Amino acid sequence: MTDLQTLRDRIDQLDAILIHTLAERFRNTDQVGALKATGGLPPLDESREAQQRARIEALAEETGVDPALALQILALVVDRVKDNHRKISGDQ
Repeated sequence: MTDLQTLRDRIDQLDAILIHTLAERFRNTDQVGALKATGGLPPLDESREAQQRARIEALAEETGVDPALALQILALVVDRVKDNHRKISGDQ
């Protein structure tokens, strides 16, 4: 049986992976925002957001994660991305 400290150490590793992955995601979405701005595209894309919600909900169900929780997390991330895209486009 795994001891408590081993489990906590693994949780810490997973937390680090989450944060590094989130940072990479924001770097990529900032590039998307820059491309939208230079291409004259609007900073927001409701169709893409709907696709993401459906994909995340399905992925959550597949992996045993509460879909409502997964969608809440996505909403937080997407809200920050939209703020960043507005800043990049000068549409604050």
